[in-house]
Amino acid sequence: MLLHRQHETRSFRVLVLLLALCVAAFAAVFAVAALSGKKQAPVITERCVAAVGGAEYFLTLEQAENASTISAVAVARGLPPRAVSIALATALQESGLRNLDYGDDAGPDSRGLFQQRPSQGWGSEEQVMDPVFAANAFYNGLEKVPGYLDLPITEAAQAVQRSAFPEAYAKHEGPARAFASALTGQTPAALSCTLRAPTAGADPVQGSEAVEAVYGPLNGSVLAPLYLADVEGAYGWSVAQWFVANAKALGIESVAYEGRTWHRGTAVWEESDAAAGQVAVTAFSVPAE
Repeated sequence: MLLHRQHETRSFRVLVLLLALCVAAFAAVFAVAALSGKKQAPVITERCVAAVGGAEYFLTLEQAENASTISAVAVARGLPPRAVSIALATALQESGLRNLDYGDDAGPDSRGLFQQRPSQGWGSEEQVMDPVFAANAFYNGLEKVPGYLDLPITEAAQAVQRSAFPEAYAKHEGPARAFASALTGQTPAALSCTLRAPTAGADPVQGSEAVEAVYGPLNGSVLAPLYLADVEGAYGWSVAQWFVANAKALGIESVAYEGRTWHRGTAVWEESDAAAGQVAVTAFSVPAE
């Protein structure tokens, strides 16, 4: 019994000593931080928001980039915003707006944003993994649906996809319509992205090549660090908000169009003297040493 009590006493003393050491270590860390005068940088959640009709909907950067591609393809084809709403709701349901390189039990060879199956004639695996090809393939199918513009989103999407769960598309209608409205330019200055500070410079030529890969030629010009695209009206707002959605990937500092400028640092569109008829994109540049 005595040995047992002595063992318990030693264990208790060891525990107390360990706790004291932990407290001392934490105190030392906080003391060093206080003496150095440094504050912890706030944690920034990178995401994009579409604010339309008093409602806000959020997407991750990956989702927003893919949504912008799907929208740009439709705008370049001259399709109405309703087609984009249907496409975005479909992609949100099928892949979560992610370019998946795998399928599921129902479609093991399904791939890409729309989970299109090469075995069902959608294209090769490489093709359906290309977001631009996949979006065009979806719209090709959608345009064959009689009266698709007047159909509920669930019915229009189902007519193209032939899903086992057709009603599942309906739950994505809110974000699909909001991002479609912003990315087709129907609602100006409606899309913004919250981003961390860039860590390296960017080349505006990369931005010009990326945007024209989805919209086609835009009569743009590069005057580093600027990229200028001559576009007007809703088309211009589509291009401007496409650049915001891709600001992270392209290292964009600001986007200006038609009296508004989006700044990466503030993540909002502010009134400015930006001209109509031209989208001006500023790439982040590294200060000279």
